Amino acid sequence: MSLAEVQNAISEKKICILIPTYNNEKTLKRVIDGVLDYTENIIVVNDGSTDSTPQILAQYRQITIISLPENKGKGNGLKTGFRKAKKSGYDYAITIDSDGQHYPDDIPVFVEALLQEQEDILLIGNRNMSQDGIPKKSSFGNRFSNFWFWFETGIKLEDTQSGYRLYPLHKIPKKYFTPKFEFEIEIIVRTAWRHVPVKNVPIKVLYDPAERVSHFRPFKDFTRISILNTILVTITLLYIIPRNFLNNFKKKSFKKFIQEDVLESDGSNRTKAFSIALGVFIGLSPFWGFHTLLVISLSVLFKLNKVLAFVASNVSLPPFIPFIIAASLFLGAPFVSGNSDILHQDLNFELIKNNLLQYIIGSFILSTSLSALAGITSFLFLNKVSPENN
Repeated sequence: MSLAEVQNAISEKKICILIPTYNNEKTLKRVIDGVLDYTENIIVVNDGSTDSTPQILAQYRQITIISLPENKGKGNGLKTGFRKAKKSGYDYAITIDSDGQHYPDDIPVFVEALLQEQEDILLIGNRNMSQDGIPKKSSFGNRFSNFWFWFETGIKLEDTQSGYRLYPLHKIPKKYFTPKFEFEIEIIVRTAWRHVPVKNVPIKVLYDPAERVSHFRPFKDFTRISILNTILVTITLLYIIPRNFLNNFKKKSFKKFIQEDVLESDGSNRTKAFSIALGVFIGLSPFWGFHTLLVISLSVLFKLNKVLAFVASNVSLPPFIPFIIAASLFLGAPFVSGNSDILHQDLNFELIKNNLLQYIIGSFILSTSLSALAGITSFLFLNKVSPENN
């Protein structure tokens, strides 16, 4: 795209450039001047800087400047900028860090990628993390973040930590849990949960230790990120995956659901059968309260079909629980000289408590037997209705 085309697209698409900054006096002017080559739609959030940042910003009367009295973290600065951008009538915001690692001449990359899309999208700059000069801790942190983003959303990206991004302002959440660095993880995960596509675009990156100032605190911020991911994973397992499954089921007829989500889902017939067997095993196991967490975690670990495993794990729906408990106690009785006269007793927690070992042994016998039966039956059924080419 020519410079004029980029400038016109920025205007037509109502795009602004958002620059959060904190004590980056060495690089701030260069970043702003580079962005001004493309647009004056600039919002700078000075997050309580104590260096010469106010004096530098005083030179730019054509841009919007928000000065916060004290530093409250990058996440807070971005949220402040997003609110201002929406009030100012913008639909999109390209965020660029002020520490000099991002090149303003990559702005056309985001603009062109947006123009090629038919719907709102969140774009993240994909840095070449294998190039010389990239700190090893940054490369490791990015791979760590990529894995959890994939686990929480099902979307595979090569870079989830770059601060060079394009946000659809009217599709991102309005409220957040976090105010600091971890905000940039939260916002992309929760935006993806809203069914907004999240993609990478290639960008350049510069790591110059002589002028770059990083405010990342390894221990504190990594701890905060780990806590956030724990929360997001829990929400994923207990709410997002069941919600998506139910929504897909509601939108389709039972026949179409079987055809598209079972027969045409990812994996071979053997993988699908193992997924169903795993789900049945976990669903009948005595790990009450942890079934969903276990079945999704093991599906990811063994690269099985998460949807099929989750569906099969619901074999222990509330109406079936009394029968599962009774069968478990009956099957476990011979191994502990327990009471097998279950049908004439009230099924309650007191009965399980008094015969706990009997119940656990019987539960594993039941879950192993029925999971094997479910796996074999599923494999034969799938091979009959959807044979694979050998």
